[in-house]
Amino acid sequence: MSPDTFPSRLLEAAVNEFSKLPGIGRKTALRLVLHLLRQDPEEVSQFGNSIMRLRTEIKHCKKCHNISDNDICDICINKRRNSSVVCVVESIRDVMAIENTHQFSGVYHVLGGIISPMDGIGPGDLEIDSLENKVSAGSINEIILALSTTMEGDTTNFYLYRRLCRYQVEITAIARGIAIGDELEYADEVTLGRSIANRTLFNVSFKNSEEQG
Repeated sequence: MSPDTFPSRLLEAAVNEFSKLPGIGRKTALRLVLHLLRQDPEEVSQFGNSIMRLRTEIKHCKKCHNISDNDICDICINKRRNSSVVCVVESIRDVMAIENTHQFSGVYHVLGGIISPMDGIGPGDLEIDSLENKVSAGSINEIILALSTTMEGDTTNFYLYRRLCRYQVEITAIARGIAIGDELEYADEVTLGRSIANRTLFNVSFKNSEEQG
């Protein structure tokens, strides 16, 4: 039997769906589906229900745009967090990566991406207006730009700095302990934690990077 021949259309349909997931080829998809077939129907039902609930019940925090079970996420509602220090990140995965360092006690603002003309993503596609609204309200003391050290990340950093520098807020950037071109979610916890702890004023770090370039 060839790899593309299935004894059941139901099996083939399930494999096709699993193979749509990132990093999942058809062989891996088949292995996952056959694993599910070996499980008790109750366990498979629980698995399916968790996916459905994920898609239909999950919310985005109205304050920071992080994923949440409620209208306001656990980080934003936590009174022990310093709400005057906002760490700006590209995605929810970056929030998780920084939280794992245990080096940051402020709150977050998830942009939902970075500026990338090649991909057709401009400032209007990101949560930038809501960030500026927070800053203009006057309750923010520091904005930490914690975007990936890629060309798109640096472009977004510079755009945000130009938008926010007219307000009375300190704008910093994570230290360049993360190699150029790296994405935050793949940095080890120690390096990422040090990059946050050793953050510098954005205009200083930007000037230094221009001189090095």
